[in-house]
Amino acid sequence: MSDDGLGALREDLKLIAELVPKGARVLDLGCGNGDLLAWLQAHRGVNGYGLEIDHDQITACIARGVNVIERNIDEDLSDYESDSFDLVVMTETLQAVRHPANVLDEMLRIAPEGIVTFPNFGHWRCRLHLASRGRMPVAKHLPHAWYDTPNIHLCTFADFEDLCAERGLRITRRLVVNGRYRPNGLIKRWSNLFGSIAIYGLTRGR
Repeated sequence: MSDDGLGALREDLKLIAELVPKGARVLDLGCGNGDLLAWLQAHRGVNGYGLEIDHDQITACIARGVNVIERNIDEDLSDYESDSFDLVVMTETLQAVRHPANVLDEMLRIAPEGIVTFPNFGHWRCRLHLASRGRMPVAKHLPHAWYDTPNIHLCTFADFEDLCAERGLRITRRLVVNGRYRPNGLIKRWSNLFGSIAIYGLTRGR
């Protein structure tokens, strides 16, 4: 892909942008200020829409010509018809929605493919920090499944992959990186311990 201004994007958004086909119909859940969609519209010719609840972020999207709708991801995805988009993207939002499992199901109803990124609460620094506070970051030590808690979801890569298997979702791509969005040898061997952020490509199970 030609850079064409890609350098101005946040590092995780650069990695996602490289995965989006030209001319795709893209729905961005929690699109923020519209950086990703603005770039994709200008350089990949996508037909994109973003969902956002923060009024300041919505204003920023409108100012840069990004199609944005004020919607609550947890409650309003059922309004979209099945296969109304080619791709649904959700960046660094999974841990904050109330019902992650339902949101993933809806993503892959609305489009045949999804891209999800999130931070790893199983990283050794998180484990050390939470252990020092007497809290365990791994879902099996919690009273409920990680995705069925009322607050920020302490999700590890292993937890997420277990959820995908449980919901019948197929992982088509998995990129695990450090805090500078680069892979390394430790991450390749022990991703759930040393990986900071992951980008997953998903599709419906077959």
